[in-house]
Amino acid sequence: MEKKYILKSAFQVARLARLVAKAIDLFIVLVLSIFFYPVGIILSIIYISVADSLQNGQSVGKKIMGFAVISLEDGTPCNTRQSFVRNLPIIIPLGIAIIPLVGWIISFLIAVPLFALELYLLFKLDSGHRLGDVMADTSVMANDGTPEQVKKRKTSWFEDAQPRLTP
Repeated sequence: MEKKYILKSAFQVARLARLVAKAIDLFIVLVLSIFFYPVGIILSIIYISVADSLQNGQSVGKKIMGFAVISLEDGTPCNTRQSFVRNLPIIIPLGIAIIPLVGWIISFLIAVPLFALELYLLFKLDSGHRLGDVMADTSVMANDGTPEQVKKRKTSWFEDAQPRLTP
């Protein structure tokens, strides 16, 4: 009897772990935005803009989940410009949310399709890239080595994750 699992591959587990890492970062953004509104939104925008360039390509969520963001141009950890570009789908709705009431509605109407597109690409692209990764030319990888090893790595952890079985 063949068992049916919800998560059929390591790719799905990795993608879900990436979502948890982003959820941690978005929780930080949410706390700042709600409890310190309107200055909190500005702090949230600053945090999310640079988050993936902190700690050798690790935001707080990625640090907790064991991931790092690298540049596909040269394999180095994500820089500030790339962090800003890859988080634009979050930054844009956040910036609009500064405007009370009307801004919140517009922000929600913009955020929902952007987040849906992010999720769609994350789960449909073979590379496991989300919209932000495509725009910034970055990739998320398991941070399972020393910072020096991570800096030298130039490929995504999605590329060679499929084991080849020999008969």
